[in-house]
Amino acid sequence: MAFGLKREDLHLWKNNVKNGEVSFLTHYWQDKRFPGCYTVTKVGCSNLDKLIKWGESYQLQASWIHLDKDFPHFDLFGEKQKEILMSENQLEQIKRFNL
Repeated sequence: MAFGLKREDLHLWKNNVKNGEVSFLTHYWQDKRFPGCYTVTKVGCSNLDKLIKWGESYQLQASWIHLDKDFPHFDLFGEKQKEILMSENQLEQIKRFNL
């Protein structure tokens, strides 16, 4: 279940992903399978080769990609989420979601 999304952020993320850019979208999230994790960052790109190479730079396995037909993406949460957001200079998302 997702919370805290702004419509314009979602539209921007979708457009960037469709245009083959690696794009980040963070939102509040609840899933009983992941206790203690309250946010998730979706890192998407329609160019799968580009997304795989990007993921490899952070030791993310290609098999972890959610192969949504329009918006393939990695789901990041926990310490790895914050580490990658910091490395990618996504400071607004870190601040906004109190990571």
